[in-house]
Amino acid sequence: MSIEILATKEIQMIVLLIGIDVVLGVIAAMMKKQFVIGKLAGFMKRGVLVYVFGYAVISAVGEVLPSLSIIVTAAYWLILLALAGSILDNLGKIGLPIPKILRK
Repeated sequence: MSIEILATKEIQMIVLLIGIDVVLGVIAAMMKKQFVIGKLAGFMKRGVLVYVFGYAVISAVGEVLPSLSIIVTAAYWLILLALAGSILDNLGKIGLPIPKILRK
């Protein structure tokens, strides 16, 4: 239970979705001429730390206390839903039509 926690398929999926979210967010901001590098740096610092390391800690606790494995699964899906929502929001900002059921 060391650095291999960060090499799990769950962490890789979280990092992939963060990358997609960041790229789409940058594109949306550039299209609206609102891109500020400081905001990107702030998100990378806060977003990546919260999602990746937060999940890694919860996952480590789940390995030590298997009775809490449902919490690890719930946390993973909540993170994926949050990132998917952010990606959809950025796609809407770019101008892609988002179905009404998926809008806020």
